[in-house]
Amino acid sequence: MRIGLLGTGPWARAAHAPALAAHREVEFTGVWGRRPEAAAELAAPHGTRAYDDVDALLADVDAVAVALPPSVQAELAVRAARAGRHLLLDKPVATTVAEARAVAEAVRAAGVASVVFFTTRFQSATEAWVAEQAARGGWFTARAEWLGAVFTGDSPYAASPWRREKGALWDVGPHALSVLMPVLGDVERVEAAGRGAGGTVHAVLRHVGGASSAVTLSLTAPVAAA
Repeated sequence: MRIGLLGTGPWARAAHAPALAAHREVEFTGVWGRRPEAAAELAAPHGTRAYDDVDALLADVDAVAVALPPSVQAELAVRAARAGRHLLLDKPVATTVAEARAVAEAVRAAGVASVVFFTTRFQSATEAWVAEQAARGGWFTARAEWLGAVFTGDSPYAASPWRREKGALWDVGPHALSVLMPVLGDVERVEAAGRGAGGTVHAVLRHVGGASSAVTLSLTAPVAAA
C-alpha cells in the first residue's frame, strides 16, 4: 500500500515516519508539511520524497497517516477522504463537534477505511486485556487515570501550542475513552466534571446501557508520579 505522511512534528519523526519506512508491506510514498523545509528534512533519511503540494501527495497514495494539530487535521482528513484515501488519524480528530462530524461523514460517503491511532488501545497486551473485559460483559463501572508529566518533565510534546491551550482533557482524554468505551459502551452524557491543580481534570461519565465511569487526567503531574 502506498502511504503518505502529513506532518513533520515530533510524533511524525518519532513514530509515523520510522514505522512507514520499515514496514515491509508499505511504500512510504512521501511527506507533506506546512513548512517545506521540514518536510524535506524528514523525508531525506527515510529515502522518500517531500511534497510541496498536499493534493499532489494525495494523488500518489492509497492512504495517509496524519500527524498534525487537530484543527489542521480535520480539514485535511476530509479532503483526503473525498479523494478516496484511507485515513490513519491522530487524536483528537478535531476540536469542534462540527469538524469531527465532517470527518466522519466524509469517510462514510467515500467508503474509505479510517482509524484513530490510540497508542495505548492498540498495544497488544492492552488490546487483549480490553477484549477480554468486553467479552465478560456485565460491567457497571470503571475508572481510568492518566497522569502525564508533559509540562513538568522534558517531553518533546511540551512545545505543542494546542496541548498548551486544550490541556489534558483533549490530549489524554481520548486515550482514556479508547479503553473505557469498548467495555462500557459509548458515552452519552457527562454527569459531572471539575478542574484540579495544574489543569488536572476529573469527570464522571454515563455510558449507554447505564454504566458509569470516572476519569482523572493530567499533563502536569510530578515526574515521579507520572
